[in-house]
Order: sequence, then C-alpha cells, then structure tokens
Amino acid sequence: MRYRRGHIAPGSLVALKMPDRDRLHPLLAGRFSPRAFHPSEIDDATVDLLLEAARWAPSAGNSQPWGFFPVRPHETEYDRVVRHLAPSSATWALDASLLIVTLARRFLDDGVLPYSEFADYDLGQAVAHLTIQAQALDLATHQFRAFDLESLTKELDPNPGWTIMSIIAVGPPADPCPATTRNPLPHLRTAPWTAR
Repeated sequence: MRYRRGHIAPGSLVALKMPDRDRLHPLLAGRFSPRAFHPSEIDDATVDLLLEAARWAPSAGNSQPWGFFPVRPHETEYDRVVRHLAPSSATWALDASLLIVTLARRFLDDGVLPYSEFADYDLGQAVAHLTIQAQALDLATHQFRAFDLESLTKELDPNPGWTIMSIIAVGPPADPCPATTRNPLPHLRTAPWTAR
C-alpha cells in the first residue's frame, strides 16, 4: 500500500510519543484519535481479531455485557449506520476503513432489573482492548458519540436490554499524532476531593 504525502506509514504509530509518555508501552504512548483516515480496506480476519481482543476483556462476574456491530464501506449494512452520523463526524468518519457500533447490555430482557451495574464500565474495558489491538496492527481508532442515538437504535433494533453507546472509527491515520495535554498526575489522586 502506498501512502501519500501527509499520511502515516505502517509501523509508525508506535513511534508517536510525547515527552511525558516515555515510560509507557509504545502501543499506549502512540495512541491518539485521528480526525482523518487514509481510505483502505480491512479484511475479515482483521475485524475478527479486533473483536477477539475485545472478547478477552475482563468484566464483572465474567458477564461480558458487550456487543458490536461492525460495518465496512463495501457492505450493505454500512448505510444503515452512516446515515445516522452527525455532520460533524461524517466529515471524517466516512474515510475510516471500519465503523463499529458498540452496545452494552444494561438490563435483563424484561427491562426492569439491572443486568450489570458495571455494563458501561465493562464495555469500556472491551473497547480499550480493541483499541490497543488496533494499535498493534498499525490502525488508529476514534471513538465518538456524534450520531442520532434514537434513530440509530430504531434502525438497528437491538434486543431489549441492549443500549447503543458509541461508534468506533478504525483505519490507518492520515494525520500525525497531535500535541496533546493531560491533567498532571497528582490531579488524578486529588480531583475527586478538590473544591470546585
């Protein structure tokens, strides 16, 4: 695959490091959410591998309350997802090689009793696993919520108890890792008790 000027070549994602990230594993240090993707195809085996990484995430009581609806531009199901994107996300997400709708199973089928109070948390862990596996394959991910949740839910019609949470755009990044900031490390320890 040839990469045009301004595109990120395979194998370079792990090299995108910021000064404060030097002690992190390269897959974590190189992670960022691009707003531009290099159009390319992701094969079935790669899609399966990303979902396999998510499958092995930890969850409360091994409940595994997550589900995924992956679509690629050449698939008929693709239009069922992209027509619900907000204009702000459609400007860049349509260039991604793969879109994955994420779902959490929050309730039992009767919709009354909680299935897992940790369902959202557990889905987040599964997505984090998927994200790092993507990094290992020189693919970037951008998670977003800029879509019409009500209309997408009606379109996909998941079973009772399942809630659509986000969409993940996956593909080779077409923009470099930007300069970014994070809260200082001590803030993580004090923020919950700091006066507003």
